[in-house]
Amino acid sequence: MFGKRSLFGSRIEPACRYCGHGRESADGRMILCPHQGVTAPYSSCRKYRYDPLLRVPSRQPVLPKYDRSDFEL
Repeated sequence: MFGKRSLFGSRIEPACRYCGHGRESADGRMILCPHQGVTAPYSSCRKYRYDPLLRVPSRQPVLPKYDRSDFEL
């Protein structure tokens, strides 16, 4: 009944940004990979290993403020 649920959808595009091998560079614009060297964040290679902990969730939308008059008939 309760199947395995994926954290960010069933289809994740391979990207060095989410790889367990790569590390973000000091400026945050490139990925330092022990296999490929310096790579772009959205490229990938054959050694790609998905790490869900590297994903950053999207921000929650700001909810509008309501007052009592909004709920009166």
